[in-house]
Amino acid sequence: MLKAFCRLSYRRVKQLFDLLGMKCPSKSALQYTSAKLDCNFWHKVLKATSGNPYLIAIDSTGFSRTNPSYHYLKRIDGKMPKVPVKLSVAFDTRKKKYCAAKIRVLPAHDIKDAISLIKISKPEVVVADKAYDANSLHIFCRENNVKAHIPLRKWSKPRHARWSTRLQAAKEFRKRTYHRREMVESGNSSIKRKYGSSVSSKKARTIRTEVYGRLACHNIFFWIN
Repeated sequence: MLKAFCRLSYRRVKQLFDLLGMKCPSKSALQYTSAKLDCNFWHKVLKATSGNPYLIAIDSTGFSRTNPSYHYLKRIDGKMPKVPVKLSVAFDTRKKKYCAAKIRVLPAHDIKDAISLIKISKPEVVVADKAYDANSLHIFCRENNVKAHIPLRKWSKPRHARWSTRLQAAKEFRKRTYHRREMVESGNSSIKRKYGSSVSSKKARTIRTEVYGRLACHNIFFWIN
């Protein structure tokens, strides 16, 4: 948590605790421990710091693995690095906290993590953009009594309207409720501004711990303020 809040490396965290006169394991021990923390542990941390949400907004963002200098990028070839680390979150629009998250190292579509985020957070209302307009997601929301306010994609209209759950959900779409989705974008922006937009870890397990730690710091210190 101190590594995420102060934006330090494991080596710097060890040095800081030594200067404060507190016992701290070695740099490698911190890395081994961070790799052992699985998703279930972090889901419990986010659940304990966010509570039970009523309305959540689902969105995704990306983190770069390195933080290059734009000066040297311009001098070399002018190409920007890719963003392989993808973060999909469920954001409570009332408390402005993160309820659930899914991290992927390789690129993937947004809809793959939507159902799992809803299962973990268990809200009553869900808002998302057009990327989450899928018939399978609307069927899952209807079976679990969750109201989904997702705009309809115009280029993917089904042939039979009464067979599609998407068009049935579009009749109950409220634009005012859908605009609550803008809060998750501001939440993702605040995470990157406070804790950085890049990750320094190399392996998938340590990357997961690093990103989940930032989300937990946001929930904890927002509650204190």
